[in-house]
Amino acid sequence: MIEDRRPLFSLTRKDFRIDYFRAGGKGGQKQNKTSSGCRITHIETGISAEARDTRSQEQNRKAAFMRLYHKPAFQVWMKMRQAEAILSRQEVERMVDKMMDEKNIKVEYYTPKGK
Repeated sequence: MIEDRRPLFSLTRKDFRIDYFRAGGKGGQKQNKTSSGCRITHIETGISAEARDTRSQEQNRKAAFMRLYHKPAFQVWMKMRQAEAILSRQEVERMVDKMMDEKNIKVEYYTPKGK
């Protein structure tokens, strides 16, 4: 059997709220003037993670995403979403198999005279 490689579900930027803030801490004036800290919240679950390790907003955003992804609560949520997607896909496949039963298929054929 060929493995089906379609994604079960996808997450986009719309599924997250991204907030930037002044990081504070080490770095002096640069930290106090730029909003380089990043907090990412998954809207559906409310799980959030933040990063303020570097002076770069982009690097902090990547670090915050990775921290969110590795949180146990987020992993549990993802496994539940995967299970729901697999079960719904299997249910659809069962319905299609049921509909494709011989008694539900009508076969018509035409002869050269049109009948």
